[in-house]
Amino acid sequence: RLQANKAAIKAMLVNRVGDFGLALGIMGCFTIFQTVDFSTIFARASAFSEPHHYFIFCNMRFHAITVICILLFIGAVGKSAQIGLHTRLPDAMEGPTPVSALIHAATMVTAGVFMIARCSPLFEYSSTALIVITFVGAMTSFFAATTGILQNDLKRVIAYSTCSQLGYMIFACGISNYSVSIFHLMNHAFFKALLFLSAGSVIHAMSDEQDMRKMGGLASLLPFTYAMMLIGSLSLIGFPFRTGFYSKDVILELAYTKYTISGNFAFWLGSVSVFFTSYYSFRLLFLTFLASTNSFKRDILRCHDAPIL
Repeated sequence: RLQANKAAIKAMLVNRVGDFGLALGIMGCFTIFQTVDFSTIFARASAFSEPHHYFIFCNMRFHAITVICILLFIGAVGKSAQIGLHTRLPDAMEGPTPVSALIHAATMVTAGVFMIARCSPLFEYSSTALIVITFVGAMTSFFAATTGILQNDLKRVIAYSTCSQLGYMIFACGISNYSVSIFHLMNHAFFKALLFLSAGSVIHAMSDEQDMRKMGGLASLLPFTYAMMLIGSLSLIGFPFRTGFYSKDVILELAYTKYTISGNFAFWLGSVSVFFTSYYSFRLLFLTFLASTNSFKRDILRCHDAPIL
């Protein structure tokens, strides 16, 4: 399909931008530390965090650790679809739904978050880089949530929700709470995979129709899928005693206790994003399962839950 080919080219080009930053960051590490081994870099980072270790660019001095951290973060922005390099994520929904569930919930898009958490001893020596990470993550969570409420494609709504949740993970790293970020990453992988696979079940039952406006009334026809999607959506919005509640609530609580401009910025944008997340999640459930049907009669007659095996 033409759209799938275009989406593949776009994903490749956008990822190359992030990879360029990552490659420069690795080169910077090698230039300063003479190695790319994590344990050696972390052991020597304190010695190189002094202001007299710098890179010169255009006759200007830049603190070496800060430059390396920001370049590594550009790599994370490209991989984790943060604001600016997010455009490939919705287009990647052209791929098969099980692939979306695997790649866009658990593996590839979370690689950037994991890389920041893995390099956390290095990032702790650069307060400037942490502030940049916090602002970018908070803006991404807000931007993606507000964009998600305007989408009509079932999988694109879930794609933008992934982008929004990645923003939460990134700004959790920015406020130096890496363990909570990884906790949210693990929780998110489970309920987002559930949402993607449930969306795939709906699309399969509706003869490959992805437009939510052409669905409706599927709760009685797809009861198991509806139950799974409801559970996944409640986890996504942070409903009490669901998985998302424990990690997302802790991220916002920790942002609130950071008495800095970046911490307050992250808390308020994150809190507003929770409202938009609830809105688009329930909009998705309503248009797909609860509204009056707008489907063709032949699709409704053939509609049924996929068998267990």
